[in-house]
Amino acid sequence: MDISKFKHKSAIQIRFKDIDHMGHVNNANHITYFELARIHYFRDVINEVVNWNEQGVILAKTEINYHRPILLSDNVFVYSRVSKMGNKSYEVEYLITVENGDEVVVCASGMSVQVCYNYLNNSTVAIPETWREKVQQFEVALD
Repeated sequence: MDISKFKHKSAIQIRFKDIDHMGHVNNANHITYFELARIHYFRDVINEVVNWNEQGVILAKTEINYHRPILLSDNVFVYSRVSKMGNKSYEVEYLITVENGDEVVVCASGMSVQVCYNYLNNSTVAIPETWREKVQQFEVALD
């Protein structure tokens, strides 16, 4: 969990509805936080208008490891990075952190695989070249 590999950071607002009976963020919300980070990453790095009714991405896989509970009062961030790119799919890694001043505590880590998809043809498609170029420029060196 080398946080220095991550250039993209998204602030997460914890909502009261995210908290379960035990007083911490319910584990199901972590995947929503991953999704928010992916949306922010796409907006900030790809920065293209996409007709999501015609072309987009499908979530094919997600994994998560829980390290520490998140509380309502925590300052939460998700670090995200595209770590691998294939022909039609790419992998995003995540770190969910709580930050107070210089202290950064990793609460969860995970990854997801997205597949580029053409909804008009109902088929997978290659990652658009402009997306590939922008991600590679942003990430500099993919692992």
